[in-house]
Amino acid sequence: MKRLSLFMIGLFLCYIIYYDLQIGTLPAFSMTKAIKTTAVNTQSEEKNEQPSIQFYEVKIKQGDTVLSITERYHGSLPASIETIVKDFESLNSKVKAEAILLGETYRFPIYKE
Repeated sequence: MKRLSLFMIGLFLCYIIYYDLQIGTLPAFSMTKAIKTTAVNTQSEEKNEQPSIQFYEVKIKQGDTVLSITERYHGSLPASIETIVKDFESLNSKVKAEAILLGETYRFPIYKE
């Protein structure tokens, strides 16, 4: 009886691992709920140009980073890390990419491929 119980528990654990790896247990994040796409003119600090950068706004949740949000929206990182950080900081004045706060709403650039 013990062997049968251990065998059933082992099968159940294998099924749980398979399900977790193939389908997952976390709900899919829907970017359409959290994004407002807009065009904005930002001033470049180095040159007094006014480029038009499209962006979307996201309210930061626990565990979010600038790179993870950008990757979630685009599917993969569309540009170099340095470019993404620079563009994020230009859209959000006086905010460092490493110091985003939980619950705040920030602008993220849209990269067209």
